[in-house]
Amino acid sequence: MEIAGAGAVGAVLGGCSDGDGQSSGGTKTIRWWHIANTDPMLSEWAAMATRFEASHPGVKFKITPLENEAFKTKLTTNIQAGDPPDIFHTWGGGVLFQQAEAGMVKDLTSDVGGWKDTLIPTALDAYGTGGKTYASPVDTGMVGFWYNKELFAKAGVNSPPATWADYLEAVRRLKAAGTTPIALAGKEKWPGHYYWAYLAMRVGGLAALQQAAVDKNFSTPDFVAAGTRLAELVALQPFQTGFLAAGYSTADGQAATVGNGKAAMELMGQWAPVVQRDNSAGKKGLGDKLGFFAFPAVDGGKGKGTDVFGGGGGFAVGKDAPPEAIEFLKYIAQPENARIEAKTAGVLPVVAAAADAVTDPNLKLVGKALSESTGFQLYLDQAYAPAVGQQVNDSVAELLAGKTSPEKVAQAITTAAKQG
Repeated sequence: MEIAGAGAVGAVLGGCSDGDGQSSGGTKTIRWWHIANTDPMLSEWAAMATRFEASHPGVKFKITPLENEAFKTKLTTNIQAGDPPDIFHTWGGGVLFQQAEAGMVKDLTSDVGGWKDTLIPTALDAYGTGGKTYASPVDTGMVGFWYNKELFAKAGVNSPPATWADYLEAVRRLKAAGTTPIALAGKEKWPGHYYWAYLAMRVGGLAALQQAAVDKNFSTPDFVAAGTRLAELVALQPFQTGFLAAGYSTADGQAATVGNGKAAMELMGQWAPVVQRDNSAGKKGLGDKLGFFAFPAVDGGKGKGTDVFGGGGGFAVGKDAPPEAIEFLKYIAQPENARIEAKTAGVLPVVAAAADAVTDPNLKLVGKALSESTGFQLYLDQAYAPAVGQQVNDSVAELLAGKTSPEKVAQAITTAAKQG
């Protein structure tokens, strides 16, 4: 899932209101929750809202920026209370579709149709089901390995590993050279699920992941094999000391560990270079020493090495939001505004005309991998129903901690799927 910074701030920016979408005197207040809780995008989103207010008299924003996990918790509480924000971040998939089934978000099919043609072809895939669209996307990307070229070279790993066997050998060489191979935010769980998800894709193929959701069965040999491959990695003890208590974007977390040169790599989304930089000493990151490679193929696997896993961010509109909330989504989809996010946040825009704003060489590598991909899988903790996604995160975390087996991981996820 996409990350935007450290520390839940819960700050309120922009106009004040009674907090119910409308306030006295005819002012329409739009409650906007997003996950860009640190600068530069914290300020850029606020500035964009201010410009919209200036051209829409009587509209005021109440903006609540939140860290990922705090956002998910707070949003769940509000959704359960029947009080969704007017505009809120979404990764799409099963979580969004469940919100739609509960009547908590607006059907945006006809509205987004007004700017659909300005988007890249796959932009809406994660936000629609049954021919209907429930959110407007703002960025896209994929998960892959971000690595320290210098540390790889010192360990004699002269090229990115192309197969899982090669990858395990690279880990062994890094350890032998006295380097921590991998940084992982074990405390937050979602970064760990990337490994199991990618291995399931490589072993069973995209079709296996899709069929499992239909059959509510994750106990097939392919899923067990994915866990077995991950257990091979865990047995090498590749993670930094204390990884089980480590956060992602904290001062001593996963991103900082890589950004400070204390670990050779991390498996993370397209935002990784920015978060590494912002959490490293001196806020410089690895610079030219940072490289990127796709998750390796698994020998004998049914999945293609060119199938990718990831997602982006979009915005859904709450059921009671004023019409101006949808107008704002159209506003931020304008090329000039999409370019601001691409340049500032280091993301791949979904607005085709904003592609020229991508200048970062690492982001261009991600864009190239996406353009050459043969298939796409949304983050599992978003693609599946919330209970299933959470079980994936929880069970994989236990596997990474050495507290469960590949078979029990598969069975636990299956049980969660069957229980609905």
